[in-house]
Amino acid sequence: MEKIAASIITIGDELLIGQVIDTNSAWMAQELNKNGIWVRHRLAVGDVWNDIWQALDEESRHSRIILVTGGLGPTADDITKPLLCEYFGGKLVFDEGALANVRNIFENILKRPMIERNLKQAEVPDVCTVIPNERGTAPGMWFEKEGVIYISMPGVPYEMKGMMSGYVLQALGNHFVLPAISHRTLLTAGIGESFLAEHISHFESALPDFIKLAYLPNYGMVRLRLTATGTNKELLEEQVLAQFDTLKRLVAEWMVIDEDLSLQQAVGKLLKQRGKTIGTAESCTGGYIAHLLTSIPGSSEFYTGSIVSYANTIKVEVLHVHPETIEKTGAVSEDTVRQMMQGALNLLKTDYVIATSGIMGPDGGTIEKPIGLVWVGVGDRENMKVQSFRFRFDRQRNIELTANNALNMLRKFILDNEIV
Repeated sequence: MEKIAASIITIGDELLIGQVIDTNSAWMAQELNKNGIWVRHRLAVGDVWNDIWQALDEESRHSRIILVTGGLGPTADDITKPLLCEYFGGKLVFDEGALANVRNIFENILKRPMIERNLKQAEVPDVCTVIPNERGTAPGMWFEKEGVIYISMPGVPYEMKGMMSGYVLQALGNHFVLPAISHRTLLTAGIGESFLAEHISHFESALPDFIKLAYLPNYGMVRLRLTATGTNKELLEEQVLAQFDTLKRLVAEWMVIDEDLSLQQAVGKLLKQRGKTIGTAESCTGGYIAHLLTSIPGSSEFYTGSIVSYANTIKVEVLHVHPETIEKTGAVSEDTVRQMMQGALNLLKTDYVIATSGIMGPDGGTIEKPIGLVWVGVGDRENMKVQSFRFRFDRQRNIELTANNALNMLRKFILDNEIV
């Protein structure tokens, strides 16, 4: 079966200077891969006519699919649409569906008058198939030329994802004969990538050629993904599942969940299954753990709230940490974290609580308490577990590592303290 290759071109000066981080191409690549399309190249180009034109020419020599995002706005630097019009030898015309969508957004949603610049959003080259934009004003465009598919979409991630999920992926599947794809993913924590690879090296080397193992490390965790390609979807699923069961047994000691979920999603699922609740008392993480948990849809079922006790006065006056504890052992100490946990349990009335206190850097450390020292506590009204960590990275990464370790500690605490 022919391997269908795709190239992703993201357009915008803001991408090249780092003002905006390109998350579009990463998300698109993941979705294409899930659907059996191989991403050959990902590149970013500025708002320069010749550079965009050259990128289209170059990528069409290697890929059957060219996905373009950006440059479809109403301002002068948005040159993608007129460029594509010239590239494919068309002329700009108003699309009635796109025009109705723009009018509806301004008249019924935004409740403000349109100007001519807004109306021009409904113009498209007459040689394209229009892709409706149900999340914004700029329509997408589908072109075909010499056996290559070109798809142009807005650079706004929310709008692009709507087009990809609602139209593009299905249309590509109808246009090309794509291989069957099967993925199985699990999440591990508490073991480094190199040690994990060594532990399962025999398993990996024995995998059949059509099944590949990928290591995806991130902040103290490693995601393992098995991907198989073939022609028979049902048979492929059976073969991957058999290998996945073997992999799960090999990494059972460190496995967080045997699904493609984040650590916070795994913890949330654990809490919902047991009908339990969690609250947080955060000092050094500044509410980051609360952010991770509340980013999950439906988190109100298990998450009640947080006390961000960044200042010692809040630890004392709100969480009722004893002033003499802070004076004697400091805010970054086991005793302080234990008292933060007790105060949070009393205030939030939850089944479990997480507490953190540490020195994230880049300054504030001492010889006795260096930068990266963190105390994390998890527990309930019966038991508490408090542990110290020493991280060695920049401030943001130290915060993220603290949060991930705290969530994993809570996960293990719940499982270890269940009454069988």
